[in-house]
Amino acid sequence: AVPLVPRAGDATAEERSVLLANRAACHLKDGACSLCVADCTSALELVPFGIKPLLRRAAAYEALERYSLAYVDYKTALQVDCSVQAAHDGVNRMTKALLEKDGVNWRQKLPPIPTVPISAQTRWSIPSAQAPGANTPPATAPQGERDQTAAGMERARMLKEEGNELVKKGNHKKAVEKYTESLKLNKECATYTNRALCYLTLKQYKEAAQDCTEALKLDPKNVKALYRRAQALKELKDYKSSIADIKSLLKTEPKNTAALRLLQELNRA
Repeated sequence: AVPLVPRAGDATAEERSVLLANRAACHLKDGACSLCVADCTSALELVPFGIKPLLRRAAAYEALERYSLAYVDYKTALQVDCSVQAAHDGVNRMTKALLEKDGVNWRQKLPPIPTVPISAQTRWSIPSAQAPGANTPPATAPQGERDQTAAGMERARMLKEEGNELVKKGNHKKAVEKYTESLKLNKECATYTNRALCYLTLKQYKEAAQDCTEALKLDPKNVKALYRRAQALKELKDYKSSIADIKSLLKTEPKNTAALRLLQELNRA
């Protein structure tokens, strides 16, 4: 079908992208990972930041042991839609693999992670079935707005990374400031959960719980957000809510040892 769809015109670009992504899924199941990568790359050239081709290409790179490229695609997918659990899981796996392969400085060897514009995030969100114009793609933002958005997203990412470095040095108070600046530019799950960790360390438990709640609005199954909110609620002596969070977490990760340990502590409280 791919050669039969005309190459010209915006109307067919999305159709070709879908066909290529679907063929890529077949290649992936057949173990033809290089062909999967090629089809996903072509699909993304036609329609940038598509979730399915990003995830399929990431899986193919992972199978090919090209972990840094897989990491970049999983992270890009999370920028498009923070609620995709497969992307969260992929990032976790690639982080472990890269840490083993390249050591503590593995991030320095990564290719650049593209900044996904807000327009692309909106494009791939699922509108209400009853919403008027549910199938109509949003109007493209003017070039100036796109550039400004991209710059803001990149600045947010840099501020988050600065916060991460401060956490490694034990400067949680300063890290909170960096994460707060980052969140003003881009409300991201990881930034909320990172700031929540700082608040826990600083014994600001209400603030930690609030940040985790914001993260869970973006990603209802986020394991870190559920665990850290449970920790905060335990310190606030809201044991019932804390247990509920841990039980929700264990539905996603039944063998999470930290969560199981915390649940035992809560049952004794």
